Amino acid sequence: MFECLAERTIALAQLRRANDPQAGYDPMLQARMRAVLPACVRNGVTILTNMGAANPMAAGQAVLEVARELGLPRLRVAVVTGDDVLPWMLANDVPLMDSPDTVRSLDGRLISANAYLGADALLPALQADVNVIITGRVADPSLFVAPLMAHFGWAADDWHRLGQGLLVGHLLECAAQVSGGYLADPGHVDVPDLHRVGFPLAEVSADGSVVVTKLPGTGGRVDRLSCTAQLLYEVEDPAHYLQADVVGDFSQVRFSELAPDRVQAQGASGQARPEQLKAMLGYRDGFIGEGQISYAGPGARARGELALSILRQRLQDATLSHGLSGLEHRAELIGVNAMHGLQLGADREPYEVRVRLAVRCANRAQAEAVGQEVEALYLNGPAGGGGVTQSVREVIAAASALVPRTAVQARCDILELHAGD
Repeated sequence: MFECLAERTIALAQLRRANDPQAGYDPMLQARMRAVLPACVRNGVTILTNMGAANPMAAGQAVLEVARELGLPRLRVAVVTGDDVLPWMLANDVPLMDSPDTVRSLDGRLISANAYLGADALLPALQADVNVIITGRVADPSLFVAPLMAHFGWAADDWHRLGQGLLVGHLLECAAQVSGGYLADPGHVDVPDLHRVGFPLAEVSADGSVVVTKLPGTGGRVDRLSCTAQLLYEVEDPAHYLQADVVGDFSQVRFSELAPDRVQAQGASGQARPEQLKAMLGYRDGFIGEGQISYAGPGARARGELALSILRQRLQDATLSHGLSGLEHRAELIGVNAMHGLQLGADREPYEVRVRLAVRCANRAQAEAVGQEVEALYLNGPAGGGGVTQSVREVIAAASALVPRTAVQARCDILELHAGD
């Protein structure tokens, strides 16, 4: 499994595809396939990944090119599509989730709309004797539920076993996060050898019971703490975890440490899947202009605060601010108050600080002016400033909506490489 999509990833990939019709899939695809294809083909291991992002078909072709480069005599790649529901979304005004607005409020700014496909979309590919399966947007746990359904013959309405499968997928979907990644806090929670952390494995039985482990000799840790942390990750209601395949119930899950780095998970169940699918929408939402400058040595904080004061006053002066007056902004000292505000950093006297000004702008020209204001501090600001950086980025925001399952038509295409191709 390569689970590589975050909420805004496809929208960003759609922008890349707009500039190049052959782009839009994960830029790490070829490197990862070069690393694993020979061993997986040799051992009969199927690779399943959502690295297709906004362009699964081009990703499938790229995998064939890697196979040619590696001299593999034969390869079959299944490309699963159907998650792109942008045409449907443009034709149907539906409410946005977590917002009083509807999709129509995004007219002219909508870049992408991708439904979270479920395991049912992947089953034809898993039954097609392929080496690699490439998808776009699929619900993260479904990448793991689908192989379990295919291998054990679980029915699409066996909600108890699918709930267990959902638990497996949820524990594994963030890779090394369940084997110690994102857990280390030296002196409080120690994780050994994170530089060579072991990626997790799940030993799953036909009834859905599972043991989570990792390869012997690798770094990290698999224990009750690491599994509990991952279990609760991004789950709002453990008794009602809405996913494409099943509504999971994790409220009775219990972890048992069978041996070092071997944890048994039991107690998951499920209810009938939701009638609708969640879709992630990406849309243009202006620009952020940013500038940073550093101050070090005695009085670094005072000089940094003076720099911030200068920047704030210039933003408030419409005659000086290049149209930036009144715009949403952040002006902060990284290492002092950027994360938790002024109160928690009030008593700190650091040896070095970094001033950061970021402004949400309507257009690129405004955003470029932000960094120019910070760079002007070299000669027009406090003593000893250095290391100015400027950046402008377009904001691609994410929203969610629900779509009927009838809006999604999943499709599986097979691409093949034969000896001599």
